[in-house]
Amino acid sequence: MWRALASNMLTVLVVGLFLMGGLILWGQSRYKNAGPLETAICLQVQRGSNMGAVSQQLQEQGAITSAVLFRMAADYTDKAPQLKAGSFLVREGASMEQIIDEITSSGASTCGSEIEYRIGVTRIQTRVRELNPATLDFDEIATFDVTSDEVPAAYVEKREDADTRYRVSVAEGVTSWQVVEGLKQIDALTGEVAEIPAEGMLAPDSYDIARGADRTAVLRGMQDKQQLRINAIWESRQDDLPISNPEEMLILASIIEKETGVPHERGQVASVFVNRLERGMKLQTDPTVIYGVTEGKGTLGRGLRRSELRRATPWNTYVIDGLPPTPIANPGLASLEAAVAPEETNFVFFVADGTGGHAFAETLDEHNRNVAKWREIEAERNSSGN
Repeated sequence: MWRALASNMLTVLVVGLFLMGGLILWGQSRYKNAGPLETAICLQVQRGSNMGAVSQQLQEQGAITSAVLFRMAADYTDKAPQLKAGSFLVREGASMEQIIDEITSSGASTCGSEIEYRIGVTRIQTRVRELNPATLDFDEIATFDVTSDEVPAAYVEKREDADTRYRVSVAEGVTSWQVVEGLKQIDALTGEVAEIPAEGMLAPDSYDIARGADRTAVLRGMQDKQQLRINAIWESRQDDLPISNPEEMLILASIIEKETGVPHERGQVASVFVNRLERGMKLQTDPTVIYGVTEGKGTLGRGLRRSELRRATPWNTYVIDGLPPTPIANPGLASLEAAVAPEETNFVFFVADGTGGHAFAETLDEHNRNVAKWREIEAERNSSGN
C-alpha cells in the first residue's frame, strides 16, 4: 500500500515538474517573442509609478497580452525596482523583454516632446517637436526666434513637462561669441560664462542637454568634441600641405567653412587656398576681412566697403600674407577634413555663380570673365528687386 502511494506521489511529482517546466518554457517564449503591438506607441511612465501600473497600461494599449506575466517577468529579472519615469517609444511588435529593457535602462526619454535650440549665424531658433510613434517622425508644434518673437504657449507648456527632452544644435560657421550669446538666451540652462572659448574650438553639432545644465559645462563638451576631431583629422592629413600644425589646419578650415555652404565644393575651395599658399599669393578672402571688422561679434549686415578691404587688421587677407592669426569661425567636420585633403586642382580663383555655388578659375582672365557674369546676375537681381 505504502509502496503504491509512494509510486503515485512520485508520478504526481514528475507530472508536476513536467508541467512546471513547460510553464516556464511557455513563459520564456512569451517574454522573448514578438508582442501584439501593431503600431508603435509612446508610453508615459509617471513619477512614482510602479511596474504593476505600467503593466496594466501596456495591456490596455495593446502592447502586451498579459499584465500579470509582464509583472512577473520584471520581478523575476530583478528589473522592477529599476523602473524609470519618462516617455518611452514602444515599437511595433516589441517583446516583453525589449519593453522592460526600454523602461528600466538609461531613464532617457525616447519619445514624447523635444525642445531644440538652434544657434545659427544670423538667429537663434527654438523648435518644439513631438515624436509621432506611428511614423517615427517629429511633428513640429511651434517654432520661434528667441531674440525677437513672442514665446508661444506650446513652448511654455512643454518646458514645464518633466519628460521633455532638450537639445542644443550649433550650426557650422558660427563664432564662439555667437555660441556663448546663444546659450545665454536659452532659459533651460543655468550659470554664467566667465570667458568666451577660443575661436574655432567649439564643435558644430547637436547636443543633448538636461534642463538646468550649466552653460560652461555645455561649452566644455563642445570643446572636448572639437579637440577630438582636430586630433583625429590632423593625423589623417595629406603630405606636403602648406600648413604646419593643427592650429593652422583649424584656421584654414574656418575660412573654407565661411566661403561655401555647398558640400561638394569644400574640396575645391580648399584647393584654391592651398594653391595660393604654395605660390605665395595672398588669400584675399572676404570672410577674413569681415572678421577683422566684427571680430566675430555678430554679423556685418551689409556689404564690405572698399576702405575695409584696404584696412590693415590681423585678419585682412587682402593685406597680410598667409593665414590670419586665428580661426574666423567654428568649422564643422567636413571643412576640417577638406583642409587636410583638398582636391587636386590648379584653381587659384573663385567667385559666386548665382546658384549658391561658385565658378572656379585657373587664370586671371578666366576669373575676370566669371566676375563679369556674376555682376550681370547681381544687376539683374537688383533691377528686379530680388
